Amino acid sequence: MTIRILIADDQDIVRAGLTMILDAQPGIEVVARASTGHEAVTLARRLRPDVCLLDIRMPGLDGIAATRLLAGPGVEDPLAVVVITTFDLDEYVHGALKAGARGFLLKDAGPALLTQAIHAAAQGDALIAPSITARLLAAFARSDAAAPPVQPLEPLTSREEQVLIPVARGWTNTEIADDLHISLSTVKTHLAALMRKLNARNRVEIAMWAYETGRIRT
Repeated sequence: MTIRILIADDQDIVRAGLTMILDAQPGIEVVARASTGHEAVTLARRLRPDVCLLDIRMPGLDGIAATRLLAGPGVEDPLAVVVITTFDLDEYVHGALKAGARGFLLKDAGPALLTQAIHAAAQGDALIAPSITARLLAAFARSDAAAPPVQPLEPLTSREEQVLIPVARGWTNTEIADDLHISLSTVKTHLAALMRKLNARNRVEIAMWAYETGRIRT
């Protein structure tokens, strides 16, 4: 199946460059481009692309606000959003992930990581640029220190705790399966249980909970 992409960025050269990179990848097709957040939301709602690639800084409606409208809490049929930006700022990443983004990349990430993030988002996973993952998740935990972490709907099993840690460290399902000597389908079963118990929408929110509860420290 071809992954259909919408690109939103206020710079013509960036939109053109991202389109060239992604259209050159097998199984990926850019189906729409937008120069503003409002245009991105309108096109995304009409075309229902598999992944929306949104810049943070756009006139009128920024990428975080657009993400919230397309993928945020309360959205009945959320779309997959990956946020891409030049700026490595904690508040941007935190805002994007809280708004429902399934990935966060810097524009210098390169074609390989960009493609990986697109595939992860299309499959329901989440990817943050490895260079910022641990620092930012730890920062989220500190910033939320005044508020108690969300309590699980049910206690986590010992195996779920074992899966939780590598998820928080950014490991893939395959890496987790190999490390714990379990099948890929078993990893996915534990991930589904973690999302349900933690009321998490994706593995990034699982990772944030692990940092907030002190299970992972930098």
